[in-house]
Amino acid sequence: MTDRHPYSTHQVTNQVPPLAGYDVADDPALLAAVDREGAGWVTSELHTLGLLAGSAGTSEQARLANEHPPVLRSHDRWGNRIDEVEFHPAWHALMTTAVGHGLHGTPWAGHQPGEHVARAAKFYVWSQAEAGHGCPVSMTYAAIPALRHAPALAGRFEPLLASRRYDPGLRPPESKAGLLAGMAMTEKQGGSDVRANTTRAEPAPGSGPGAHILTGHKWFCSAPMCDLFLTLAHGPDGLTCFLLPRVLPGGERNGLRIQRLKDKLGNRSNASAEIELDAALAWQVGEAGRGVATIIEMVSATRLDCVVGSAAGMRLAAVAAVHHASYRQTFGKDLIAHPLMSSVLADLTLESQAATALALRLAGAADRAGRGDEAQKALLRVALPAAKYWVCKRASAHAAEALECLGGNGYVEESGMPRLYREAPLNSIWEGAGNVTALDVLRALARTPAAASALLAELDLAAGGDRRLDAAVAGLRDLLAGLEAATTLEAQHGARRLAGLIAVTLQGALLVRHAPGPVADAFCATRLGTTGPGGPGAPYGMLPDGLDLAAILERARVLSPG
Repeated sequence: MTDRHPYSTHQVTNQVPPLAGYDVADDPALLAAVDREGAGWVTSELHTLGLLAGSAGTSEQARLANEHPPVLRSHDRWGNRIDEVEFHPAWHALMTTAVGHGLHGTPWAGHQPGEHVARAAKFYVWSQAEAGHGCPVSMTYAAIPALRHAPALAGRFEPLLASRRYDPGLRPPESKAGLLAGMAMTEKQGGSDVRANTTRAEPAPGSGPGAHILTGHKWFCSAPMCDLFLTLAHGPDGLTCFLLPRVLPGGERNGLRIQRLKDKLGNRSNASAEIELDAALAWQVGEAGRGVATIIEMVSATRLDCVVGSAAGMRLAAVAAVHHASYRQTFGKDLIAHPLMSSVLADLTLESQAATALALRLAGAADRAGRGDEAQKALLRVALPAAKYWVCKRASAHAAEALECLGGNGYVEESGMPRLYREAPLNSIWEGAGNVTALDVLRALARTPAAASALLAELDLAAGGDRRLDAAVAGLRDLLAGLEAATTLEAQHGARRLAGLIAVTLQGALLVRHAPGPVADAFCATRLGTTGPGGPGAPYGMLPDGLDLAAILERARVLSPG
């Protein structure tokens, strides 16, 4: 009999405990922003949701929802067209939590100041659990302000869109306990140029007020199993917005045919489809021929969620990277203790802190604008597309660097980092890719006379707090003044630079006013007025000497995981 060797080949050492069993809402940047934006009353619910988001059970639901993506069932066993999409039970569990906590349309039914800030904070926390199911949640939130252009339709459906009951399945909308809304805007030949759409709408007066019959195709239909969809079609008076039910009031399926589901880079848990509208019944929303103007409020709300969602992804990436480096040892000491690694991690944390502060500030502006504050409305008009451009653009590089902090382990699916990496580019594309949003900044400044002054007034609140910020704001002021003399082509050529500068100076101003000194100092040192390879857009980890990295890193540590 051979003696067993005293050393096992399967001893597991120097591995990192799971990032589970922690409170996702234990986030100093988030909690401080929620309080100053007037929604401190939601803190208790945030922690309840945060503990759920950070639990091992929710992590498993997220894994299952992405490893078992939705499947199209075009026909039943007898050959009848059904156009149903089948989701894994884990998806429904995630959706139940999201709707139950009011991450969708609930704020529109409330009257308390800070409702939209509270909702954005909850969306930020729960998105860190799993991002894909945020799509129908976000669209339902955004559909309500557009739907209010048709008061009769809003009266019928808004209470159900705000209901905290998740009620999946295809049934007549008004027979359900709660509804979800999607959108179907772009067509294969037009993309962002929705005026190139070819879908036609013919009046159907026999089917009720505002009824039309729609015929055409849509290249992207987000979350095709929603109950209602906002869409665009050319009617007799031009491009018009319509509300299309998935199931007709009598129980028959509407003429929405799912051609196929998109095979996407990320966002795997969520279904995105190409659809055909085959004599589909829809009701007019807003003024005929003013479809883009009607839908623009929906775009604004979903853009806000793009910023919030990207900030959430950055927070998760920074926390995951710091968590790994705090437990993994290399060359005789913790990975986080190596100077170059601590510089990278601190830089990732800075980006996350700035994104969170800006996202919640925009939510506060949206909340106040909705209650009649014209100055906040003007600020939001220019700051939101700028933030959408910059924060969402930075998310991909941030996810890649955070993944690399885990080395080869980060490249393995089980770490969760590849899913985060694949998800990162989506918010930069959704609701207008980089060029579209940068050009929208120019449009906002040209068409909203108060936008520039509202932006500068916001920045001036931090005047004198940091010389580098003051210099950046002065440069932005000159750039805005120069727009008046610039030709259209010159302005468009510099649109990305302008959008980025607006976003970064807003972030710097917020951090100088509200963040701990080491965070504000490091951000201004590396993002504002820096020349050479360490400026904005450079690889992470190129921080100058003399910064308090330990104080920054503490803001990305989580308590008692595992």
